[in-house]
Amino acid sequence: MLHCNMNTPSLTLQLGLEDLLGDLRYARRGPDMGRLALLAYCEVRRWARMAGEQALAEHSSGLITQSPHASREEFLAEVDVLIVELEQARARVVGSAPGPQG
Repeated sequence: MLHCNMNTPSLTLQLGLEDLLGDLRYARRGPDMGRLALLAYCEVRRWARMAGEQALAEHSSGLITQSPHASREEFLAEVDVLIVELEQARARVVGSAPGPQG
């Protein structure tokens, strides 16, 4: 019964973002740069578009499609900035979520 009351677009966005942040943090610690690039480009961009976070979607896209990064460290630093932006978006999504009902 609780799940029926909680099935809102805001909650869906929030839960999707929590999963995405977890995946990004895990991939960031590991050696798989391809997985990290896939998440940063495809998944972050998809989530940002669904959430109406156009600037975040553009940053995610530009991270991969603009000029190549000079080094692995530069790419990882950009991913770190993207993670911070996602955490800021989480604050906005949580702030707009409806409070408990009942």
